[in-house]
Order: sequence, then structure tokens, then C-alpha cells
Amino acid sequence: MPADKYLQKNFTDNPLDASLDRRDFLKVTGGGIFILFALWDAETFAQERGRIPTDFNAFLRIGEDGRVTCYTGKIEMGQGIITSLAMEMADELDVPLDRVDMVMGDTDLCPWDRGTFGSLSTRSFGPHLRAAAAEGRRVLLELASESLHVPVENLVTENGTVYDRRNKNKHVTYAQLTQGKRIERHIGAEVQVKQPPEFKVMHTSVTRRDAEEKVTGQAKFAADIRLPGMLYAKVVRPPSHAATLKSIDTSGAEQVPGARVIRDGDLVAVLHKYPDVAEQARAKIKTSYDVPKSDLNENTIFDHLLGVASDGDVVTQGGDLQAGASEATSTVESTYLDGYVAHSPMEPHAAIVQVVDGKATVWASTQNPFSVQGEVARALNVPMENVRVITPFVGGGFGGKTTNLQVVDAARLAKASGKPVQVAYTRAEEFFYDSFRPAAVVKIRSGITKQNRISFWDYHVYFAGERGSQQFYSIPNHRTMSSGSGWGGTPGSHPFATGAWRAPANNTNTFARESHMDMLAAKAGVDPVEFRLRHLDDPKMIGVLRRVAKEINWKPAASPSGRGYGVACGIDAGTDVAMIAEVAVDKQTGKVQVKRVVCAQDMGLCVNPEGATIQMEGCITMGMGYALSEDVHFTGGEITDLNFDTYELPKFSWLPKIETYILEKVDEAPQGGGEPAIITMGAAIANAIYDAVGARVFQLPMTPERVKQALSKA
Repeated sequence: MPADKYLQKNFTDNPLDASLDRRDFLKVTGGGIFILFALWDAETFAQERGRIPTDFNAFLRIGEDGRVTCYTGKIEMGQGIITSLAMEMADELDVPLDRVDMVMGDTDLCPWDRGTFGSLSTRSFGPHLRAAAAEGRRVLLELASESLHVPVENLVTENGTVYDRRNKNKHVTYAQLTQGKRIERHIGAEVQVKQPPEFKVMHTSVTRRDAEEKVTGQAKFAADIRLPGMLYAKVVRPPSHAATLKSIDTSGAEQVPGARVIRDGDLVAVLHKYPDVAEQARAKIKTSYDVPKSDLNENTIFDHLLGVASDGDVVTQGGDLQAGASEATSTVESTYLDGYVAHSPMEPHAAIVQVVDGKATVWASTQNPFSVQGEVARALNVPMENVRVITPFVGGGFGGKTTNLQVVDAARLAKASGKPVQVAYTRAEEFFYDSFRPAAVVKIRSGITKQNRISFWDYHVYFAGERGSQQFYSIPNHRTMSSGSGWGGTPGSHPFATGAWRAPANNTNTFARESHMDMLAAKAGVDPVEFRLRHLDDPKMIGVLRRVAKEINWKPAASPSGRGYGVACGIDAGTDVAMIAEVAVDKQTGKVQVKRVVCAQDMGLCVNPEGATIQMEGCITMGMGYALSEDVHFTGGEITDLNFDTYELPKFSWLPKIETYILEKVDEAPQGGGEPAIITMGAAIANAIYDAVGARVFQLPMTPERVKQALSKA
């Protein structure tokens, strides 16, 4: 069976037929050209994977049918790399885009990868992929030279065919060149990739290749997988993260026909062939827990964090703070607060695990399938090579699907029951077991001279992490400190799990920094765009800031001007971003309406402008949530937001007019595009509120109650 058909069969028609390992796979692929390339050095690989690599980290194949396949540990979770990575391959190999296949996140077939996060796929994996494709094209030219008896320099490639440039009737297809051959090539020396004038596919707008599947409901996600004899598991959950089970009575559940109660240490679950019956049976289990008392909640958490924080580490510094402070004629000191935020993906965590003869096959909603492989191997006490993880489409991750408790539960229950088991979180479980974006505090003290220049900047972030805290404005005397180990926190800091959340740390840091920059501009009586430009040397940041000011027809005025315009700048994933938001504020209710958002980013070469635009629009929409409404409520380890009736996401009715601009930088290296536009949303809206009504909100989210409180103080 051809490899591509085998893969398609595994994903859709018969998921039970999933026992092929990589060595077997390389055998069944038959002939073709294999380009093998390394992404990680041996030391890094050994640390991450536990062994030194003996072959390669990634590869592409030019098959005997002329199709091209990329095998990558990266996964598709809505960010669009299933399209953009294929575009890079198509361009470098001179094949039509529809002739390129992507095989993603299968631990038996795809080489090891750390995971899909950090807007790293295009900027880190992409260059290696392009080089591999360019090497494949070079091999094809060498084969064609032998076949056509024409020197390589006289050959050209187009649409999967090699031509004699002097006589186009003399040609040979890629499929013909690969017939009966098996060629493996490791990339060694520098490979020459195409230059921008040669691009035919890259830097053109392409509709997502998974769009039709997803809008028609054909796309398969982990919870859509069905196996013969599969049981649905409903796990007994504690009321609080700090709770200890005192007693449990499962007799009621055991009387439900067809229900199986399994207890494996701390894991107790009801299994049934119907999920609703499993749920009904679980409801009959009687439990008693010890729940420690705690005064921690969404209001008291900030004092707690400051109380347990370390002195902190220096992130960056320059000049002399004391000297800078002595030069200042005005000083501004403020504290900014940011609460816990849930990931709230469209698709809750889900997994199906089947264990047969000591080997496990896993279908998981995860951002890091190779980490899942290790977690399942440890849970089942089997070698890692006995665990295969297949990653179907993932319905949103944002950093939250790097935790995989649902997979471990499913694996333990599958082993104990001898049946395939599905664990799919309810929305309440999704909230309870989320690794929330951490609550954080930022303290800033700064001053300006009589010439309205910033003379010093003393910045300290607690528990958000340092990403985005680094100073990019031109300030002679500055220091940035960070306390807490980023989103993981330190022991005793958070009452539940925290983790990466789209552009981790940068939303908090940009909100604080850009709010403070506006306060300094207002103190100086200077237009906020002009004030920033006075303190910028970076041509990329100057470029995006001038662009958004131009597109919104910015008229200089000191804030508050009454217009309701707010500006913010930031850097994330190598991309410079600037944004201006326009808002209207109801002074009676405190409600904020975002009317317009103009955003520009400098991200180097943009492989798929349509895909990048969608990402920017998604960031802006998602950013309205953390800016205006999203705030996790809790008491100690008990989460009181368990659905969207109390945890409010942005609605379509909230959406403003969105304008996005990607600066033309085709000659520069590509940078990340999945996260930058979200980091400026909080600050842009906060600054727009101040410009509209003269009220400064220092805590996210900026709910109507907090806006009204700020108005009363203003």
C-alpha cells in the first residue's frame, strides 16, 4: 500500500490499523528521494529526548508518483502551518501546491519535535524545510541530467518536471526520475534556497487547505475517533485542587447495567459504551473530601504573590538608575494587575488510548505528541517505542494543550479495562484542569526631564515571566527585573496549575509598559504617538507605528483628547507590532465598546499573507477577551467559573472594524505571526479609555465595574 494512502487510512477509515513503526514505514514507502535533515544538535536532542539521535530529526519524500510529502512533529491547531509549510516546499521544489502532502504529529512516522508553540514553526522549522526541499530539487536536476544527457546548468524545473531550457520538448517528470530508485540524502553543506524574485507560491495569498474539511464538519478531532468496543470514561473529580479524598462509595454506579467502575490508585472512573450512561453512573458515586480553607481569591491573590515573591533577577539593565532619577523633574510610579485567564479552546481536551500486547496507540488533542509518548510510556511502564501517538486536527491550543492529563487517564483506564478508552473533558473539566495564564503584578517607577525625555525606567514584573518585559525604547538609565519562574510560578505561589497562554507573559508586560508610556506622555503634555517616536531608534518599530498612525489618519493631540484613541507597541516572536484602538465609553455603566482597531506588523517574509491576516484578526478578537472580560474566579483551589455563563468570551457583537497591515519585508527572514497582535490589545484599549474619558484602569480585565471605579477617581 502506498505510504500516503496508508496514512490516510490510519487517520480516517480504520484507526485500528496503526501499528507501523518508522523502520517499517521506510520499507513500505518503496522508491523515491528522501531528504533527511537535522533540526536539533545531539546535546539538545539528548536532553529533550533522552538519547542521542542516530538518523535525523525531519525529512521529506519525493515519491514515485511525483507527490511530495513532509513528515513533521509539528501539529495543526488552527494556526495554518498545514498550508504555509506546504507552500514553502512547493516553491522550493517547483511543484504545484496541491501535490504536496503534510503528515503531522505522528510519533511513529514523524521525526521527534519539541512541540508546536512559541510561533516557532515558520521561523525555526521553515528554513530547514526550505533547505531540504532545495536539496531535493538539486538531486532531481542531477538525475535529470543523467536521464536527458543534458548538463545540469542547462536544465530548469517547473510544475514537477525538469526541462532542457533550450528545448522544452526534452523533459522528464519527477515521477519518472524516482521510479525504481531509492535515494537518501542528508543535508550537509550550505544549500542555496530561492530568492524572493524566484518565488511563485510563497508570499501569495492561499486559502487554507483544511478550510473545507472544517467548515463542512469532515475534519477529524480526537473526540471524533471511534474504535470497536470503545468505552467512554467519566472520571471522579475533586471539588478543589487542594482536596484530599476521605471516602468513596461506588456501589450505586456498579448497579448501573453495563457500567464498569475502575479504581487505579487515585484514579476512579466509570466506563460505559454510552457516554451519557457513564455520566449518570458517575453521578451515583458518593464521595467525601477534605478541602483546606483558603482566603485566596481573584482579589487577594496579588498581595499573596508579592508576599511570596523572590527579590528577582535582572533581565536587562543599562546606565545608572539613581543618576536618572536625579535628572527627572517629574516621576510616575504605578502598579499594574493582571488576573488568571483560561485558555477556553473550542475543542476541550480529549484522548483515545488502545493497549494491545503491551503496545499503546493514542489519538490525542495535544500540542506536543512526543511528550505525550513519554507520559504514556511512564504511566504504562512500557518502552517509549511501544507507544504511538497520532495527532488529528487540534481545535485550538494557545499553550493549554501542552498539558496532557486526559491522555494519561485514558492510558491507565485502557490498560486496566483491556478496552479502548476515550476521555473527553466536559467544559467544566476543561476549566477545572486548565493551566491558566498566571495572575501577575508589574511595578514601574520612571521619570521625565524638563525636555520631556524619559530619564530612568525601573521595571519589576512578578510571576508573569520576562517575555516582552525587555526595554526597546531609548532610555539611558533602565533596569528590568523579573520575580517568579514565569508561568510555572514557584512552589506556593498559585493555588492551581498555570502555564503558557498565547504570547505568554507578553500580554501582561505590554499592558503595563504601554500604559505607563501613555501616562508619561500625558504627564509631559505630549501626543502619545510623538512621545513614543521620540524614544525609538528601532526602524522596524518606527515603521509599524508610523503605518498605523497614517492608516487611522492620526491627528496629534495630548491625552485625554476625548477622541477615544489608544496606541500601543510591542515585540513578540521576532515581530514588531503597533496598534491603535478606538473606543467609546458609557460613563453611566462603564461599558467599553471597541469601535475600530488598526494594526500593523513587521514580520519579515510573510509566506501566506491571507493566513497571517487571519492570525492577526484572531489575535485582536481573542485579545478583547483578556482586555475586557476574561477573569477566572476562585476560592483557594476551587474554580467557580466552569462554563461560559460566568466566564465571558468576546462575542461577535463586540467585534470592531479591524484593519491589518503587514509591512513588505520579503527580503528578510520570516518571523512569528500567531501571537504578536494579541499583546497590544490590553494596552491599546486601556489607553483609548483614558483618552476618551480621562480615567486610567490599572487592572485587567477592564470590566464595567473597574471602569466606573476609575471614573470615580478621575
